[in-house]
Amino acid sequence: MRIVPLGVRGSTPAPGAAFVRYGGNTSCVAVHRSGADAPGLLLDAGTGLRALRRLLPAGAAFAGTILLSHLHWDHVQGLPFCPEVDRDDARVDLRLPDPGDRADAATTLARGMSPPHFPIGPDGLRGRWSFEVLAPGRHAVEGFSVLAAEVAHKGGRTLGFRIEADGRSMAYLPDHAPVEGLPAPVLALVGGVDLLLHDGQYLASERSTALAYGHSVVDDVVELAVRTGVRRLVLTHHAPDRTDDQLDRLAATMAGAPLPVTLAAEGTEIPV
Repeated sequence: MRIVPLGVRGSTPAPGAAFVRYGGNTSCVAVHRSGADAPGLLLDAGTGLRALRRLLPAGAAFAGTILLSHLHWDHVQGLPFCPEVDRDDARVDLRLPDPGDRADAATTLARGMSPPHFPIGPDGLRGRWSFEVLAPGRHAVEGFSVLAAEVAHKGGRTLGFRIEADGRSMAYLPDHAPVEGLPAPVLALVGGVDLLLHDGQYLASERSTALAYGHSVVDDVVELAVRTGVRRLVLTHHAPDRTDDQLDRLAATMAGAPLPVTLAAEGTEIPV
């Protein structure tokens, strides 16, 4: 697989000169099968989704699936602003967590994407769209084996994903507050993966804020990765006010970690 982060910020976009090297767009990750000339799977649809054009053959529309980990603004804001998913020849299967209130997927998404919050609703997106809830469990998606499981995060049901193809594995938990002990669903998601792309929004000195918003402290993420046999950890969902220079310093502190740890940057391919 090839992984390309298109958006690596959490909470809100971070524009400006201090955020150029890592990027200021919110969560979106493109996943390619080995040898594919375009991604068939997108994880989340934050403002980073607008960069999808760079990964598609010239003039091509997107044809594939978008898996939403949850419906917070920073994970869905790109949907109406990406021409490659909003045109007549696009094919988009969008899957989102079951909200648990028996609402269908399109209705759930429309709560945050419809007038007066936005000029159009999901039904205004062009192309062949389908909207479905995604239950925890294993699913076949665009040639990938996807395991979805609920993870701890505040403000609505949140899923983490384990994705396997071509004998390789990666896990994606962009918004996750590790809890004491090791819940079986989390172990199933991350245990022994080749790559873990995980929420790294807060530092140890910011633990009270992390707890208030249901996010991770970097030290706890490293411990989780070590305990579960992860081979490589990439931190993402960077705090929107953490500058490139500050992220560089954080990356430097990871040099002594007991496994390879790097920080996600927009457009930088991560081979798996």
